Amino acid sequence: MKNNTYTSLGLAARIWLHTTLVLLIGVIAISVFFDTDGWQIPWVFLAAFVALFASLPALIVIAISISLINRPSWSTRFKFGLLFWITLFITLSYGCVAGIIDRDLSTIFLGTAILFTPASIAIIINANKLAVYFNDHLTTQINTQMELNTLPPQETNNNATHSNKVLIKGLITGVLILVMLIPTLFVTNLVEEREQRQKEVVAEVSSKWAGAQRITGPYIVLPYSDTYTGTNNVQVKTLRNLILLPEDLNVDGALTPENRKRSIYNVLTYRSNVNVNGSFQTQLTKDIDPSTIQWSDAKLCVGISDFKGIEEKITVIFNGVGYDLTPGLPIKEIDSTGLSAAIPLDASTVATKKNFSFSIKLKGSQQLQFIPLSANSKFALRSSWANPSFDGNVIPNKRDVNEKGFAAQWQFNQANLPFSTVVREGSLKASSLAFGVSMVQPADQYAKTMRSVKYAILFIGLTFALFFIVELMQHKPVHPVQYVLVGLALVIFYTLLLSISEFIAFDLAYLVAATATILLITFYAKGHFQNWKVASVFAAVLSCLYAFIFVLIRLEDTALLVGSIGLFSVLALVMYASRKINWYRPSVKPQTI
Repeated sequence: MKNNTYTSLGLAARIWLHTTLVLLIGVIAISVFFDTDGWQIPWVFLAAFVALFASLPALIVIAISISLINRPSWSTRFKFGLLFWITLFITLSYGCVAGIIDRDLSTIFLGTAILFTPASIAIIINANKLAVYFNDHLTTQINTQMELNTLPPQETNNNATHSNKVLIKGLITGVLILVMLIPTLFVTNLVEEREQRQKEVVAEVSSKWAGAQRITGPYIVLPYSDTYTGTNNVQVKTLRNLILLPEDLNVDGALTPENRKRSIYNVLTYRSNVNVNGSFQTQLTKDIDPSTIQWSDAKLCVGISDFKGIEEKITVIFNGVGYDLTPGLPIKEIDSTGLSAAIPLDASTVATKKNFSFSIKLKGSQQLQFIPLSANSKFALRSSWANPSFDGNVIPNKRDVNEKGFAAQWQFNQANLPFSTVVREGSLKASSLAFGVSMVQPADQYAKTMRSVKYAILFIGLTFALFFIVELMQHKPVHPVQYVLVGLALVIFYTLLLSISEFIAFDLAYLVAATATILLITFYAKGHFQNWKVASVFAAVLSCLYAFIFVLIRLEDTALLVGSIGLFSVLALVMYASRKINWYRPSVKPQTI
């Protein structure tokens, strides 16, 4: 359909192009703000070029919609309202596609908000041209009716006017809800940035103190000569290594946690005292010729991942004789770093029992692990740290965790380990057997803050809906700017929660931030509606809402069940509270709450 000035396709094309332009400007501004080198900008233009073609279906739908809604019986304001709703539906469709691809429900809301905002701006930019298109069509019909002397009488329809106003105000409120989700995206980035900063501080302090430690061994490395058939049936001799593992191994360790302050962050480190003892008693297999072994080059090895953590010289008592371990390993198959010492060994004594023992005083951070390289082994760890995380492929056989600390025991035997006490080099995959305990300072305030941000749509949507219902009942309209101010207060709650939780416990920080936000919005509602009863309703609803979200944050397994029941209850309360609202005719006097 067209008129003397504009066509529906031309207007849809202008909205389509302006939407892309506004979106492109916004994305470039964000890219420049977060990336000073500007390397992302060429990719932004490429993405905008692709978006033009991806949004061609939206162009067609808008063009058809402009033509269909241009009915003479509808007011221009009502047509604009329908156009906004149609645009919202289109952008919601694209948001759903993005949410399905990303497999994240929040992506649907954020994607819709990011697309609907520039689309709304584009409609506003072209508002005059759209008004001309709608009014010219209405004027043409009126003139035709006048020529036929069938001009309908001018009647005032209060019901339709009031209904249109409510519809448009509801549309504006819905748009503002989506728009206010955009700042939550920046809050999400801020939470991730602070969490990353905390990890960087931990890594920096750990690199100067000592990192995560892994202790392996002891084990004996024996070089031997091996012969194989090469090309042209030529016998080639090469030097390989045998790895001899203990018959018995007992490890007993004690960890002392130490908190180190760096800026506003606490970095958890530890000192450990590990006592190791056991015995070697190796029976060489029949396929190994003792005469090919270089017994004089036998070395006893212990793997340690970070040398900076070694606090004292390590002396191994092997077969009653002390040997000082020095840096360096003859092979890198089991460990890339470690200590070793030359020991006396020969074919006649290799099968006899040889006891060993040593102690390691080791500093570290975040984690302490072991690899059980022995036919039979027992490991015991204890500490005053009350929040351990047992990791690796094996959980403790016994453990006791309470407010005073933890104690854990692991036990292995030949039947549940995939190797014997004599292993050829290249056939031992030791790293997959690592186990131990993690002692990372809990930084769950970031995870909890991130979880609370995911409920931003609930905070903003319900609060705006409450304002919308109250203003209809009290006949005191709330300006869109006031909605934006309330929305900003709800968004700033998250920045308050994030910043305060870095200094005090998360639960207390949540209480402080929620109380401040509730008081701010309550007094603002009192100032606008001039009614303490109405303000108390806002205080009660917001208090229940923040308490409900706090419960969801603390829950893990039952969060979905409790959240679903809570949302159903909230919807029921909203439906109950709005049952007396006359959506078509204005009331004679304000309704009480």
